[in-house]
Parts: sequence; C-alpha cells; structure tokens
Amino acid sequence: MDTESAPLTLESLPTDPLVLILSFLDYRDLINCCYVSRRLSQLSSHDPLWRRHCKKYWLISEEEKTQKNQCRKSLFIDTYSDVGRYIDHYAAIKKAWDDLKKYLEPRCPRMVLSLKEGAREEDLDAVEAQIGCKLPDDYRCSYGIHNGQKLVVPGLLGSMALPNHYHSEDLLDVDTAAGGFQQRQGLKYCLPLTSCIHTGLSQYIAVEAAEGRNKNEVFYQCPDQVARNPAAIDMFIIGATFTDWFTSYVNSVVSGGFPIIRDQIFRYVHDPECVATTGDITVSVSTSFLPELSSVHPPHYFFTYRIRIEMSKDALPEKACQLDSRY
Repeated sequence: MDTESAPLTLESLPTDPLVLILSFLDYRDLINCCYVSRRLSQLSSHDPLWRRHCKKYWLISEEEKTQKNQCRKSLFIDTYSDVGRYIDHYAAIKKAWDDLKKYLEPRCPRMVLSLKEGAREEDLDAVEAQIGCKLPDDYRCSYGIHNGQKLVVPGLLGSMALPNHYHSEDLLDVDTAAGGFQQRQGLKYCLPLTSCIHTGLSQYIAVEAAEGRNKNEVFYQCPDQVARNPAAIDMFIIGATFTDWFTSYVNSVVSGGFPIIRDQIFRYVHDPECVATTGDITVSVSTSFLPELSSVHPPHYFFTYRIRIEMSKDALPEKACQLDSRY
C-alpha cells in the first residue's frame, strides 16, 4: 500500500545537523533564530554555540565563565548591554591593553600602576558635548578600559634621551585631552592623545576631516616654516585610525621591538639588515625619529641612533675587548 511520506519540516530535522548549521551563524543571526520557532530558540541557546562569540568579540575565557557562573549566551548578552556599541573594536583594543600590561608589569611596574580606571560612558558623552564633536568609537572603547595615565612616571607612549634633549609622552586622560582640543586654524578639530611636559610634543587625532586631514588620522604636527601663513602646519602621520595607532605601538613593545632602558620604553626601530659581524663581535644599529626636531618644509628629518655591540658567548676569554673610542 502506498503511503504518502510526511513533508520535511524544520521540526522534523535531527538535532545534530541543525546545531552544526547554527554553529556557522554570527551572533546577530543566532539571536534572530531565537524568534523563529520554539525549537530553534532552544537550539540557538545551546551553550557551545556561544563559546566562539564570547571569545571572538569579548575575549571571555573559560576561567571567567566559571567565575561568573553564567551560561555563555547570558554572558554574551550582558557584555553586549555594557559595551555593545564597541563590538567591532573591543576585542582588538582589549587584547592590546591586556598584552601591554602583561608585558610591562615585570619590566615597568610603576608605568602599569599609573594607568587610570576606565572612563564612564557619561564622562565620554560629556566630553563630546564640550568639544562639539563625536569621539571615534575605538577611542571611546579604549578610554572605557583605561582613561589615560597619571602624569607622574615616564610616559606610556615612549621616551627618548639625548645628551641635550629628552622627551617622554604620557597618554592623556580624556578630560585633559578635551582641554587641549583645537579649534584654531591649522589644527582644527584635533584632539591631543599624548603630551610631553619637557618638549610640548603631542600626538593628535583628527576627530573630523578638515584642512587636508582624514577623519581619525593620528599624527604629529610641525610648523610649515616656509609658508606665508604662520598657522600652516605639516604632519607626520602615525596611524590611519586610533586602533591602527594603538595596536601597532603595542605590538612593537610586546614583541621586544622597542628596548626598555631604566624603566622606560625607547622607540628605537631595529632593521634586521643593519647588523655586521666581525669575528666574535656583532654590531647592530637601531634608529628613532624625533618629530619635534624635524620639519617637512624645509625637509629636515632628525634621527637618533642606538648602536649595540655584543661579543659571542662562545668567544674565548683572551678575545675580550673594550670600546676605546667612537666617531
């Protein structure tokens, strides 16, 4: 006897293939599935489905999940309710801060202790009202984690020391930065990110596109010394966005690219090709650009050099030598 087969419906599909399909969805689609049917709602709440999203967007570890004693879906939603507007930036910014603090704690503990608690959302809103411009979301996200640093130790953004010149850049808190917001010609709509009390050196972020700058660009400013307009400035662009600027700096620090000398980060860049070995002696050179002593017009770019001389650990004792003079 012929029997008509029952139509295939969502309700009749086995659980395992459905869960596998749901595992490929992003968090938005997974949430939407909760409103399709009772069965999809139950399957979309399956805890392992939210492991990837908790880790990808919020960096929530298994240890944190255990401590909070919540299911992953609840953890994701609770975190989203706090910092959801920053979901496109949070993981990169939070990882950079975590990596930086982990690296600096044994090397520059005072610098880590100088970091301020994160700013509140209402504080950031108040700064936007004060300057009349919206702050970039990645900037807000970072300042919600740490609101700059106390200006009492070597700066988080690096130092440089010469016999007759010294600079050290502190990361400004948002209120101090707002006080230095620029409306004048040449730096219109620019907010300082860093400050050096020794030289007045600052890095700025353009919160609006103006005067040839792209929105969110980070740069050092320098006067155009050949322009007739005294307000004209040139720029040394450091990053296309706040995230680009901050994460690239952190990567250079935590990879060991910038040496730490006397509890300070020195922004020397080492080129692996700038190494010469003669016998048991190896000489390497790294350079650092000093924007406060440089200009675009006229073209004058000031670099300082760090020369490192090492002897092989396998060298015989009688091969020991000492630098007598340099030129």
